[in-house]
Amino acid sequence: MTAIDFAAFVDELATVSGEAIKPFFRTALAVENKSGIGAFDPVTEADRAAETAMRALIKRNFPDHGIVGEEYGDEHADAEYVWVLDPIDGTKSFISGMPAWGTLIALTRFGEPVFGMMHQPFTAERFTGDGGAAMYRGPAGTRDLRVRACPTLANAVLFTTSPRLMKDDDRRAFGAVEDKVRLSRYGGDCYAYCMLAGGYVDLVIETELKPHDIVALIPIVTGAGGLITSWDDTPAYAGGRIVAAGDPRVHAAALKVLRG
Repeated sequence: MTAIDFAAFVDELATVSGEAIKPFFRTALAVENKSGIGAFDPVTEADRAAETAMRALIKRNFPDHGIVGEEYGDEHADAEYVWVLDPIDGTKSFISGMPAWGTLIALTRFGEPVFGMMHQPFTAERFTGDGGAAMYRGPAGTRDLRVRACPTLANAVLFTTSPRLMKDDDRRAFGAVEDKVRLSRYGGDCYAYCMLAGGYVDLVIETELKPHDIVALIPIVTGAGGLITSWDDTPAYAGGRIVAAGDPRVHAAALKVLRG
């Protein structure tokens, strides 16, 4: 199967997951906490229904492929091709009625992402990338995604989901970068990375990410001409502490501050 065929299948996954999610958005749905006492990591029936629908479609079409999903774990994760699924990235926004969430769908080959999509079914937007190019499709039409130039941190717009999600030392390092940028905003989850790919945001800094939180976004950011690495300037596939930037100068400057 070609990359084009895989892209068409990802559209199918986005459609079935969106159909499972939309009836739950902005309703009085039940919310469970996966983390127990002292933390809040919500999950809903929408998360579970969407991942179930995607897993069933993958197994029917590609029974030899592996699956890594947030809600139902790993199946054949050592396969040549593995699908990495996050049915609702930004569940806290989802349960708050805010639209800054999306479904993340990635295909990896030998552990490296070869295609990624962020689908926002409520706004009917799809952001895709294969590492070489990236595209937006939605109510505003269809267009290529391209990051914008940004020479310094002083010119940069910075996003993070929330500094409260960071450990103390990481929060202090993030604050040192935040002090140097033009504008800092919180929230967005996966949506912030897509805005970076679209040329509206210059820098995204996060910590404590899992692979399903980031793998689909890597080929979108890099396909739009951006960079995305760990704070140690290593590949971002494993999650953890992540820096994404549209301009290599801002990426280098942020890493320098974060690493102290």
